[in-house]
Amino acid sequence: MIVQWEGFLPIEGLVIVIEDDPTLRALMEEIVLEVGGKAISFQTADDALTYLLQTHEQCRLVIADHGVPGQIQGIEFIEMVSSRWPSIAAILTSGYLIDPEAVPGSSIYLHKPWSLDDFVIAMAALLQPGIAIHKY
Repeated sequence: MIVQWEGFLPIEGLVIVIEDDPTLRALMEEIVLEVGGKAISFQTADDALTYLLQTHEQCRLVIADHGVPGQIQGIEFIEMVSSRWPSIAAILTSGYLIDPEAVPGSSIYLHKPWSLDDFVIAMAALLQPGIAIHKY
């Protein structure tokens, strides 16, 4: 999958992906890589939080599925990250309908199945607000 986006600046720092579906997790990692980022992924938000507690200053963005196994769900994870590290942007995904009021205000919600374009545009909106990107 080669997607070229004009105007998407390389991502400095790490993108954390939390997704229990291995195929979707690999796809998200590949998309992050193709737009110039480095992703590390986890099956549970519990493991991602443990990792973040050790290396949070290197993280720019978290992408969390809401319905993952473990003690912490996606919304809770994003709320924890936002309160402790407000500079880390967040995308919440879910195949379930989530009440917009439940989505943390600083994050972008993508309902599954989301499109490749929606995913890239959401990352750009959070990581480089005000800079237009175009697919070519």
